[in-house]
Amino acid sequence: MTISKSLAVVILAAGQGTRMRSSKPKVLHELAGRPLLQHVIDVALELNPEEIVVVIGHGAEQVRDTISNKKLRWVVQEEQLGTGHAVRIALPEIEADNVLVLYGDVPLITSKTLQPVIKGIKRSSIHLLTVDLEDPTGYGRIVRDNNGEVQKIVEHKDASEEILQLTEGNTGILCAARLDLMDLLTKIRSDNSQGEYYLTDCIELCIAEQGRVNGIKAEYVWQVSGINDKPQLNKLERRFQLNKAQKIMENGVTLADKNRFDVRGELKVGEDVYIDINCIFSGNVQLGDNVSIGPNCCISNASIGNGVEVFANTVIEDAMIEADCSLGPFARIRPQTIMRTGSKAGNFVEIKKSEIGEGSKVNHLSYIGDAKLGKTVNVGAGTITCNYDGANKHITEVGDNVFIGSNSAIVAPVVLEEGATIGAGSTITKRAPKEKLTLERSRQITLENWRRATKGEK
Repeated sequence: MTISKSLAVVILAAGQGTRMRSSKPKVLHELAGRPLLQHVIDVALELNPEEIVVVIGHGAEQVRDTISNKKLRWVVQEEQLGTGHAVRIALPEIEADNVLVLYGDVPLITSKTLQPVIKGIKRSSIHLLTVDLEDPTGYGRIVRDNNGEVQKIVEHKDASEEILQLTEGNTGILCAARLDLMDLLTKIRSDNSQGEYYLTDCIELCIAEQGRVNGIKAEYVWQVSGINDKPQLNKLERRFQLNKAQKIMENGVTLADKNRFDVRGELKVGEDVYIDINCIFSGNVQLGDNVSIGPNCCISNASIGNGVEVFANTVIEDAMIEADCSLGPFARIRPQTIMRTGSKAGNFVEIKKSEIGEGSKVNHLSYIGDAKLGKTVNVGAGTITCNYDGANKHITEVGDNVFIGSNSAIVAPVVLEEGATIGAGSTITKRAPKEKLTLERSRQITLENWRRATKGEK
């Protein structure tokens, strides 16, 4: 009979991962900016299970401190006695009728691939995810009968020449009734070279007890590939990024090179977007229509409006860029910055926690911090807002149509009123009045008897 649809997910994440050659637990190594385990948890959440139990062991405290989700329950596998043992100690924490077993080092599994695995589970049956492999070396082979029913799994080292010709491999991902798993896991033995309890032994036991094993094939090998070392991590990183590149190109983005493109978060794109090589998008990034991103840009947690042009080597983080702005090259737009429509931050300009008004320009070699600039302000090259007094930050307020000459220092807190002009080379410490020229310079002198020191002179 078909049992109820309640589902628990068990994620096995106790392994040390010695081949990673790292003190960090294997499941905490990052792919696309997120821990491997987090990828698997996110997919599990898409299935809307009643329970998620994560079995941890090596670096358990570090894993718990890194991964936070109120829906997770943690079980510590004190002794590494195999996958069967790991599932067995997790089952007492579960009340749901069906149990799906996933692996914390298989980060590219998808909810779409898992849907047929969790669907229609009956008592005395197991749904097993398999995959066709170009090179099945090392994989347990799936042996089916003439009706396509799974009969057994034969490990590579135990396979005959005939079975070695089979290319369907076992992924280890399976779903079964909780009560069936509890029964089967009490019967498996550890009389193998590793002295471990293998979850896959449940397959043979189920068939021996007249149960049914339904082998369901994954569409792509990368969906079920595990990570055991850094080369495998790199391989799946590139697959992840190629998948992202393909998706955004289908949504209308032109990529200069799909192989030199990285998303480490969520990227939403409009139409007619162009992205040059070596750009990295992290956190939540939204690009409007007709946006152009130059090479080597890093954009994090930013909203970029229609028609914005971002030139090469520009960094944008936690900022809002309205329509038709121009940024860079080599600009740095730091957190809590708002660039209003048509504004500009040119080459080697840094802006932090400031609002740059509509049509305003900070063209060259300037620092604007803790400031609010009005409309059509022009900031000359080399200008800085001196916002920090050694203990506290202070605000600079700049009205509409202000012109600030090159190499000026605006010492906050200070107000530059609407239409004010600041003479080049000034240090402004007091309010600059409306529509007036304000400047501050010391008198230039020349010392006739001065001589430059030479090396070795005392």
